[in-house]
Amino acid sequence: MGEVVDQWANIHQDMLDEFAKRFHLYDDYLQLRLVCKQWNFKLPKILNGNKAPWLLLPIGGGAATNEAFKVDTHKEILEEKGIYHLTLPELQYQLIRGSCYGWLIIVSMYEGTIRMLNPLTKVFLDLPPISNLPDVIYNEDQCSFYFHGHYMITEKTILANKFLIWKVIINSAPDDINFMAVALYGSSRLAFYKPSNKRWLKLPTRALPYFQDVIFFQRWIFAIEYDGQLYRFDTMTKAGPMVTIFKPSTPFHTVTTKDINQKYLIVTADRSLLMVVRHLINLICEEEERSYKTTKFDIYELKENSNAWSRISSLGNYILVIGFNASVQMFAGNLLNSKGNQIYFTDSLVEEQSLVETYYHNIGIFNLEDGSCQEVLSDVNFFCPPVWILP
Repeated sequence: MGEVVDQWANIHQDMLDEFAKRFHLYDDYLQLRLVCKQWNFKLPKILNGNKAPWLLLPIGGGAATNEAFKVDTHKEILEEKGIYHLTLPELQYQLIRGSCYGWLIIVSMYEGTIRMLNPLTKVFLDLPPISNLPDVIYNEDQCSFYFHGHYMITEKTILANKFLIWKVIINSAPDDINFMAVALYGSSRLAFYKPSNKRWLKLPTRALPYFQDVIFFQRWIFAIEYDGQLYRFDTMTKAGPMVTIFKPSTPFHTVTTKDINQKYLIVTADRSLLMVVRHLINLICEEEERSYKTTKFDIYELKENSNAWSRISSLGNYILVIGFNASVQMFAGNLLNSKGNQIYFTDSLVEEQSLVETYYHNIGIFNLEDGSCQEVLSDVNFFCPPVWILP
């Protein structure tokens, strides 16, 4: 019997890969890797070992099942062979509000908890809850907080839990000694968390900011406002968090009254900063139904020691991935069946998604070369916004 076991353990890599191709349920694939130590070593944690962005699509009415779709741009946007099924009951009554380093950041609609979930290993880690955020007051079934920076409002707790958190990002995997998380909430507030602090701490801002994205860059935290004003936060000072505000000149085009724009920050491979401006139009604006369409993207670069955003027209061999994930740039040459000069996007309009019963998410791939856009699943009303996972 020992020889038979050794033969299976030492199976040729090509044959083992053929076995792996026939597994479409990730839970079953995990069992395949556990057959023996050699198989666990030879088989990648991610099926096919592809580093391309995966799109997690919550299927069902409250979360029993979620399907992870790997994107392949040379054929159809979503290929049947690139679909893997994950059973994630852990997402029941949860909203995804972040995706970084293979972890999802999820918010409970009913309990107000903020947790990190690894969708492949099913490991949970807790972050401090919504009630711990600065300037948020829980009172039985009601929650009071500042919204859009102007005034404090009070809503039922369940509704507040749905749209108070706009985005949560982390700077590393949670086992890193310098692990940190940042929450963008109420559009005008930023708070950071370090395990040594045990709670969310406020980042100082001016009176009425309107933030649209936040990102880690070197030792700092950067946040972008609606008008292009840039905040840089330093949490390493002994005196507490310090803020520096920049107003780089921006060659913005005139925005029409029907145009909505969402800004994202991305760190490039050469360590400069990109501001991606996404233009959307409101297709449906009824009481219980809403949908938006992305019409174009403008990209601006802020080089080190520069005081002006300069517009760039091409990404070359790179792609950008934006949405509820921490916005990133990726080299297309390292991705299977991908080409550069494209933007992979999902819908991240929290307020609009939370306040209507039927919302059709805007998801797709935008080609900067010819301005074309391949949209997917525009007729599906997901209970929770889809999100990119970057394994």
